Amino acid sequence: MYEPPASDDGKRILVDRIWPRGLTKQRAAVDVWLKEIAPSTALRKWFGHDPERWDEFRQRYFKELRDNSVEVKNLEELLSGGKATLLYGAHDAEHNNAIALAEYLNSL
Repeated sequence: MYEPPASDDGKRILVDRIWPRGLTKQRAAVDVWLKEIAPSTALRKWFGHDPERWDEFRQRYFKELRDNSVEVKNLEELLSGGKATLLYGAHDAEHNNAIALAEYLNSL
């Protein structure tokens, strides 16, 4: 998210519940902000981007996604329109909700 938009990003979809700090809307170039697909506030706070909690975070987040089928369906419809990039505000590129969400979507 903190990297500049690329011409091959396609639709840029922010999948965080809160806006990334220090980032203007213009610089972010977000096309769609899906707050409701993000992990719950309680889960996000519990995880705290601790890599040791990653596996458990994924399991809990996947359960939230299964229980949030309307938002998952909305995202699937957005993704069916061509290339898209899931955006996130975490600084850890390997342990964040966008990575987990992509994994979940690929398992459907």
